[in-house]
Amino acid sequence: MGSAVERTDEHVREYLIYRGFTSTLKHLDNDIKVDKEKGFRVDKIIDQLQQLVQNFDLLGLKEYWLYLDRRLFCRLEDVYRTTVNKLRTSLYRYYVINAVQKGNVEKTQEFFQKQASELQGQAEWRDWFILPFVPAPELNPAFSPYFSRQWADTFLVSLHNFLSVLFQCMPQPVLLSFDAEVQKMTSVMEENEQLRQLLFALQTDQRDQRDGDQVVHHKLPAYVQNMDRLGDTELDLVSSQRVISAATPPSRNFFSTFLPQGRRTPAKSPQVTTATGSSPSQGAVGRKEPPTNQTTKAKETVQGKEVKQLSNQTLTSESTINQSSNQSTNQSTTNQSSHSRHKRIQDHEKERKELFSKPASQAEKKAEPVEAEPEPADFSNSRAVAEGGGGLSAEQPFIKLSQEEYGEHHSSIMHCRVDCSGRRVASLDVDGVIKVWSFNPIMQTKATIMSKSPLLSLEWATKPDRLLLLGSGVGTVRLYDTDAKKNLYEMNIDDTHPRILSLACSPSGSSFVCSAAAPSRTGSVESVPRLPIPVSGQLLLWDTKTVKQQLQFSLEPEPVAINCTAFNHNGNLLVTGAADGVIRLFDMQRYDSAMSWRAHDGEVYSVEFSYDENTVFSIGEDGKFVQWNIHRCGVKQSEQVLPQDATGPFVLSGYSGYKQVQVPRGRLLAFDSEGQHVLTCSGSGGLIYRLTNGEPAALESVLSLGGHKAPVVTVDWCSAVDCGTCLTASMDGKIKLSTLLAQKS
Repeated sequence: MGSAVERTDEHVREYLIYRGFTSTLKHLDNDIKVDKEKGFRVDKIIDQLQQLVQNFDLLGLKEYWLYLDRRLFCRLEDVYRTTVNKLRTSLYRYYVINAVQKGNVEKTQEFFQKQASELQGQAEWRDWFILPFVPAPELNPAFSPYFSRQWADTFLVSLHNFLSVLFQCMPQPVLLSFDAEVQKMTSVMEENEQLRQLLFALQTDQRDQRDGDQVVHHKLPAYVQNMDRLGDTELDLVSSQRVISAATPPSRNFFSTFLPQGRRTPAKSPQVTTATGSSPSQGAVGRKEPPTNQTTKAKETVQGKEVKQLSNQTLTSESTINQSSNQSTNQSTTNQSSHSRHKRIQDHEKERKELFSKPASQAEKKAEPVEAEPEPADFSNSRAVAEGGGGLSAEQPFIKLSQEEYGEHHSSIMHCRVDCSGRRVASLDVDGVIKVWSFNPIMQTKATIMSKSPLLSLEWATKPDRLLLLGSGVGTVRLYDTDAKKNLYEMNIDDTHPRILSLACSPSGSSFVCSAAAPSRTGSVESVPRLPIPVSGQLLLWDTKTVKQQLQFSLEPEPVAINCTAFNHNGNLLVTGAADGVIRLFDMQRYDSAMSWRAHDGEVYSVEFSYDENTVFSIGEDGKFVQWNIHRCGVKQSEQVLPQDATGPFVLSGYSGYKQVQVPRGRLLAFDSEGQHVLTCSGSGGLIYRLTNGEPAALESVLSLGGHKAPVVTVDWCSAVDCGTCLTASMDGKIKLSTLLAQKS
């Protein structure tokens, strides 16, 4: 109970400080200093009694016992009064024996003189009045037991146990009961975590019997093995068991001991690196793609020949993947694929006819294709999905239920982020105007934030999620309360590095990472492309409670501007992308760099952990979308070349030669709740890709959200149950909310 009281006192003090009740806090501190109950700490009460006995403070001893009697003992039932009287008698005898042992005859006589009126009528004290006159009381049979160490220890233990039971049985206020519930919940969660890790270890032992790959060690700390994002619910365990039969077992790595078997995005074997080095004509992922001006497909009404061409393309891709994974049987696989191609095309056309119930699909063989105006990479209704076993399916992963527009901004958007609870959105435009708004059940602006200094970055705090971190261009970070609509703190970061390019709040909410950069060599205008030479920068860790800088990370080989930052699910790892094209992975337990590698030719614009957190995805200035294995430093698992309107710089052209250029600032990619699909930018709306499980992994376009008349510059994806909301923000200040329904297979 004592520890619970101490924690509750700290919570109350923190609350009073937060509310500004300084006078109440002062009185609380004074009361705590003179607290005679010692915060219900039994050991401290016993120490206080012993101190009074050792100092021969008879008056203080009597007053302290009377206080305990009035405060605690008087509330007991009458049956316990005898026990209280016996403890008081033993305490007084303990005082007298101590005075005799120390040879202080004066204090011994003083005790009987002052207590004579109270003790002379009590039978247990009748023989004790001769104690001061006995020459050697420790040898007297009547007093010798009380001079032994055993009696003193027995008395102190009895008093300690009595007070402990008393405090445990006392009715507790609600605050203390809350602390007990929190402790109980924490204990249950820790036990649950241990059992889950044991279960994952047993599953891994079964998999290791079939897995002969060599374990690769690196310098990530051992505690990271306890990370597990997929095993938080029994549903994920069931899902992993359901897909393990169809998925290729991933290679052994540093985290494999505690990761479930059926990851949604399994780690790839090292052989995929040969595919990443293929020639540009074959694409960055080792599969044949048509020329750029032929990548767009017709709308749903266009079928017939296009269906056949798509089937041939998909089959060719499957053949290429099989060739890369089975090089010893390359020629036989190609021959078998060519012999069965005609039959697969017929089967695929049959499936297409059954899927599309429109009248046009019934006459696709007789009528020639209708010329349609192409849409950018819209494969949602016309592209087949390649399955692991080589079969074909036309099932869409998402259905677009609706699309709404938020048009309160009057200039290009820089950042657009949903908070942790999925209730509010914060959007920042290039004019420095921030809108905080909700979209459920109706779209409504909650707050508008205007700033005298230019704002360059924003991030939602995780705990509490109503707080917003705002990074400026003059070296300050503000903590803004969106409910109270006021600034709580303003932190001065660094005058020599005034541009706050990126903010990331730890999942625990106790700290945040801040990326500060020197002034741009091209001036203060943020909408122009950067020079090839990266500017200097710092990466700092700040404590959100004390509002003080904790440390500055070391950036090797030289201090450089960090463009993007992202934590993993428990905050143990931090990944950053910098202006020098290097991705750095930091260990947040030791606060140092675990590894780094050159990822892109040019700047890194966006980095995110994969769903299973075994890999990192990045988008760079070179237009590449790359998946990196964090267990093998600098090893690519896949690489895809994206169009320029997905990676920037973004260009908006108008009449009379008007041209606006904007360098990426916000997120360029966002994953769904299961990590199987990724949302990217495009010239007319967001594009959703499926992360295929082939070797190597590839991006397969499944849905074009559309709806924009200007290039989309940042995206976000908020998922809840089966419905998710995709946010796409463009250079004309418009933000589209596309509500999707996930199709469960």
